[in-house]
Amino acid sequence: MSSSPQSDPITNLLQRSKTIAVVGLSCNPLRPSHGVSAYMQSHGYRIIPVNPNIDECLGQKAYASLLDVPEKIDIVNIFRRPEFVEEVVDQAIKLKVPAVWMQEEVIHEKAAAKARQAGIFVVMDRCILKEHRGRFR
Repeated sequence: MSSSPQSDPITNLLQRSKTIAVVGLSCNPLRPSHGVSAYMQSHGYRIIPVNPNIDECLGQKAYASLLDVPEKIDIVNIFRRPEFVEEVVDQAIKLKVPAVWMQEEVIHEKAAAKARQAGIFVVMDRCILKEHRGRFR
């Protein structure tokens, strides 16, 4: 018996989400965070840059912290080293964001467990671009 695409939680997440806050987004087009975010933006997602070192990126106003973002966030996409993940997850919990996505090589089991405990859907050590491309060609 094959499972239908509707039973895939990542497909469901990507279908119902509109706004992705990208923590650690870089304006440097050579950085993975920039390429991944530009791809997601080109596929209809609203990208909100979260980086205290930039004013804007990909034509969008940047915010210093998730807590500064004035609108509803569907996914927090984390492009930070693992030691910074727990603080981001704590902010996502405070904001009741439905999903936290840690990019490839971003692994923090304690923060993931804390997010799940708060009812947040967690994806860890996976690339949102690759997951999107693999499901929506």
